[in-house]
Amino acid sequence: MATKFLLTFAICRLIVTVGLTVDPMELLRHGVDGQLSLDPSDVKTASLDFGRLSRAEPLAVLHPASAEDIAGLVKAAYESTHGFTVSARGHGHSINGQAQTTHGVVIQMSGSRGKRLVSGKPALPLVYEKEKYIDVWGGELWIDVLRSTLKYGLAPKSWTDYLYLSVGGTLSNAGISGQAFNHGPQISNVHELDVVTGKGELLTCSEEQNTELFRAVLGGLGQFGIITRARISLEPAPQRVRWIRVLYSNFSSFTKDQEYLISLHEQPASKKFDYVEGFVIVDEGLINNWRSSFFSPRNPVKISSLNADGGVLYCLEITKNYDESTADSVDQEVDALLKKLDFLPTSVFTTDLLYVDFLDRVHKAELKLRSKGLWDVPHPWLNLFVPKSRISDFDKGVFKGILGNKTSGPILIYPMNNNKWDHSNSVVTPDEDVFYLVALLRSALDTGDEIHNLDYLSNQNRRVLRFCDEAGIKVKQYLPHYTTQEEWMDHFGDKWGQFYQRKIEFDPKHILATGQRIFRPSFTSSNVAL
Repeated sequence: MATKFLLTFAICRLIVTVGLTVDPMELLRHGVDGQLSLDPSDVKTASLDFGRLSRAEPLAVLHPASAEDIAGLVKAAYESTHGFTVSARGHGHSINGQAQTTHGVVIQMSGSRGKRLVSGKPALPLVYEKEKYIDVWGGELWIDVLRSTLKYGLAPKSWTDYLYLSVGGTLSNAGISGQAFNHGPQISNVHELDVVTGKGELLTCSEEQNTELFRAVLGGLGQFGIITRARISLEPAPQRVRWIRVLYSNFSSFTKDQEYLISLHEQPASKKFDYVEGFVIVDEGLINNWRSSFFSPRNPVKISSLNADGGVLYCLEITKNYDESTADSVDQEVDALLKKLDFLPTSVFTTDLLYVDFLDRVHKAELKLRSKGLWDVPHPWLNLFVPKSRISDFDKGVFKGILGNKTSGPILIYPMNNNKWDHSNSVVTPDEDVFYLVALLRSALDTGDEIHNLDYLSNQNRRVLRFCDEAGIKVKQYLPHYTTQEEWMDHFGDKWGQFYQRKIEFDPKHILATGQRIFRPSFTSSNVAL
C-alpha cells in the first residue's frame, strides 16, 4: 500500500507539471509494481551521464519491476492529451545526454537500487545451454551476462571493450569491439527481443515475427522501442587469452597488417586471431604506462628512437583464445601469424591471462581513475567510422595534423568487415567493404594545461569533423550526436526515409529517447529536432 501511495503521489506531480490527463489510479490498474520516484538523488543521477557535457532533470524516475511497468508508463504517455516523454537509461554511459529528458520520465533500466526482483520482475538471466543462447533483461550489464554464461562454459560472441554497459544500450547502437571483424557487432548476434513500442505495446520480435520492429530497434538509437528482453547468441568460452601488442612506425604497414588479419575471418580458429584492435600513440608515456602489464623489453620505449612517422606510433592489439586442450599449440599458431606481419621486431609485448580478466580489462583502468578522481570528468568523445579508402588521408590530417603530439586519452583505430553487419537494421556504416573505427576517447581535465580543457578538446573534435567534410571523407559518426534535421538526414543518407517511416509506425507521437534530438515530441511546436 505504501508503494501505491508513493506512486500515486508521483503521478499527481506529473499531472500538475505537464497536465497529464490520465487518472493516477489508471497506472496502478495497469499493474505497476515498481517505484516512480521523485527522490532528488534519483533525479540528479538521471540528469547526468558519463559524458558530463549536458544536464537535464526529468520530472520523475521509474524503477521498473517488470516489462509491464514500462509498457504501462509508455501507454499512459501515449494516451495523454498533453503528453510527456519517456527515456530508458542503462548504466548512464552516454556522452551527449542521449538518455536524458526534461519533459518526462527516465526509466532506470539498470541497477534497480541494488535489488533483484525475481519471478520475471525483471527476470534474472536464463541460459539455454543446449541451444547456446541467453535471455536477459534489457538493463542487464554485460559483465553480469558474462558471469551468468561462464557458469555453463559459454559466452557471447561479440563484445564491447567496457562491460559495465547495459544490453539494451549497446543493442540500440551496435556494440563493437575487436571481435566484430569475425562475428559482427553485438546487434548481429541477437535472436529475439521483447520491446515496448512508443504506443505502449509489449511485443516479441525477431526475424520471424514483427520483423520490421526487430530490425528497426537494433541500432535504432532508442527511437522505436525500449528493449526489455534480449536473446543473445553464445559460443563455448575459452579459458585463457594470449594478449599481444606490437608497434609500427609506418601507418601504411600498420593498416595493411590490420586489414590482412581481418580478411582471415573465414579461416579456421587455428589460423586467425580472435580479436583485432589497435591504437594511435602520440605520447610515449602512454606506452610506458602499460608496459608493466606485459613481458616486454626492460628499457622504456622512446618514440624518437623508433623513427616514428610524423612523431606518431601505431599499436596493433591482438589476442588468441585457448584452453587446456589447445595450450600446446598456441605458441606455434601465434608465431605463424606474427611472421606474416611487418611490425617493429623489437616491440613485441605479450602476456597471458584468464578470458574473463581480458574482457574486463577496462574496468581495472576505471578503478584506478576513480581512485584518482579522474573518472567523473567531462568526456568529449568522438567516434567515427572511416572508409578504408580514406584512412590514410585521415591519418595525415588528424593523427599527424590536428591532434599534435599530445593527447588526453586513448585513440582507438581498427578495421571491420562490412559484410558482418546486417544493413536491414537501423545502424549506418560507410559504403565500403572495410571501414575503420576511429575513437578519440579523451577526458577533459582541470590541470591548467590548455590541451586538456573541455573547450580545447571540443573545438578539436569540431576541427576533425570539418576536416573530413572539406576533404570529402565520408565518415559516419558512431554513437552519433547531431542537433539539426539536416545533419540527421545526412547521417542516415538513403536510410532516412525508412528511419522516418519506422518512427511513424512505432512511436508516432515521438515520445521515446528525445535526448537523441532526432525528433521532437508531437505535443511541441516542431516534429524534428532543431
